[in-house]
Amino acid sequence: MDVYKALRDLYEEKKRLDALIASLEKKERAFSARRRGRRSMGPDERKAVSARMAAYWAAKRAGGNSASLNGDQAGAAAS
Repeated sequence: MDVYKALRDLYEEKKRLDALIASLEKKERAFSARRRGRRSMGPDERKAVSARMAAYWAAKRAGGNSASLNGDQAGAAAS
């Protein structure tokens, strides 16, 4: 058995495996960098939620009807 040939083959295999590992790590970083979870709200959407919740809590403090507490737009507009 030629030891030098075996070593050369092993080094070539190691080089191939290192390249494969580097490519997999790069893909993993790209995948984990994606944002997961909830979508963030824009300023207009945040303002709408704020107004809706202000009306909700005002109705709740005033002892309003259940329609305005369930998010019914007609009930919230009438209050």
